[in-house]
Amino acid sequence: MDSIDTELANRIRHDIIHGAYEEGVRLSEAQLCEAHNVSRTPVRLALRILEREGLIFRGEGRGYRIQSPTIADILQAVQVRGHLESLAARLMALSPNKVDFLPDMAQAIRTIDDLISAGKLDEPTIKQMQAANEVFHTSILDACGNDYVAFTCRQISHLPMLAAGSMVFDRAVLESPEQLERGLFRLRLGNAQHQVIYESIASTDPTRAERMMSEHSHTMVEYIEKFEKRDSRLSVSDLVAYSAATAEYPNL
Repeated sequence: MDSIDTELANRIRHDIIHGAYEEGVRLSEAQLCEAHNVSRTPVRLALRILEREGLIFRGEGRGYRIQSPTIADILQAVQVRGHLESLAARLMALSPNKVDFLPDMAQAIRTIDDLISAGKLDEPTIKQMQAANEVFHTSILDACGNDYVAFTCRQISHLPMLAAGSMVFDRAVLESPEQLERGLFRLRLGNAQHQVIYESIASTDPTRAERMMSEHSHTMVEYIEKFEKRDSRLSVSDLVAYSAATAEYPNL
């Protein structure tokens, strides 16, 4: 269970990312205390968390001001995470401890395959797929043997599409049977990449593991750019919707 300050930081972060505050507006400790029915101590601790995340900054004099993330920020962070995951895949392939994590990765691949074969993308299916995807990706981060890789990934995981195993959803996928089939095909392709990454790590092929993870991770960048072209007014809040478990289409 999260502490009061962590839970409060989660609420304020949610409001910032969803555009509840205007850029540069001053955050009032007193107003936050009243709005969330808490004392000043958890508010101050929560604000320090958000400052470390770059969502607020100290203004002139006392207090903090909003520094909302942009689409460009998300793209940059996704690129960083892609490089870190690629490095993690390479390091895991060389690690003697990988055997402890390979069974969970293999099971995650099988779970996703079974869900795709069911041919539907309702909310329970998406949540199960998302959970399996998270197991696959966190296993690589945990097994790579470099604590700073996972640590750095955690520092940006509060942003939309940056949590371990995040998935992208295209809401257009259920507009027709053809669109659904296209979505399922992309899922199969993503899980086929999982299989190549798994086999490369298991066979101690660090170069192939790194290359395939780089290709796999870049898909997230491609989808954000696709959504931008589709909607010139795309917001960070929209990206939250595209990565939510209640959306219609996950891209691994």
